[in-house]
Amino acid sequence: MAQLLRVQNFMVSSDGVAAGENQSLENPFGLAGAERLFSWAGATASWPNRTDPGGSRGLDDYFTRDFRHNIGAEIMGRNKFGPQRGPWQDHQWRGWWGDEPPFRTPVFVLTHHPRPSITLSDTTFHFVDADPATALELAREAAQGKDVRLGGGVTTVREFLDADLVDSLHVAVAPVKFGTGLRLWDSPDDLRDRFHLDVVPSPSGVTHHLLWRK
Repeated sequence: MAQLLRVQNFMVSSDGVAAGENQSLENPFGLAGAERLFSWAGATASWPNRTDPGGSRGLDDYFTRDFRHNIGAEIMGRNKFGPQRGPWQDHQWRGWWGDEPPFRTPVFVLTHHPRPSITLSDTTFHFVDADPATALELAREAAQGKDVRLGGGVTTVREFLDADLVDSLHVAVAPVKFGTGLRLWDSPDDLRDRFHLDVVPSPSGVTHHLLWRK
């Protein structure tokens, strides 16, 4: 069976916005009120950062639990890894996630400024200057037969969609509007020429969009 390139738990507003343009150390999404995009996931029993018992079960929890299923590697853009631009000025920066990142696989960070790989717990970050097809080839080899997750951000997902490399997407649409920002789409119908689409509303108010290649 072919290794799939999957977008999972990607979160956008009802007007398609996934991030803003003013990313900083204090504001990783570059978007005021970004927590409204992912509050549904944080409320689930399977949220990896949960420190107290409880949390919701059901549809939202299923998608939270499915995040790691059959994933052998991840690809992400540099700005998902951190807020720095240009040549690396601070090699002490090791991502937003602390000493135990949630990926637990090799992660390929796309950047025009490669730096040595770093390992934190059971996650290794590799910094590569590569086009989407080459990055996917590297990630598939590292995944050892499992699927590859395309983690974002929105510009990276759009680049891989434009290159026609994405096999499936799960996009969680929150019932909020931002008006401006970096958009994944104007409408999910934009992808119907290449993907089947199922739309599944959740009691949390989020609507899950499931797309898979025709």
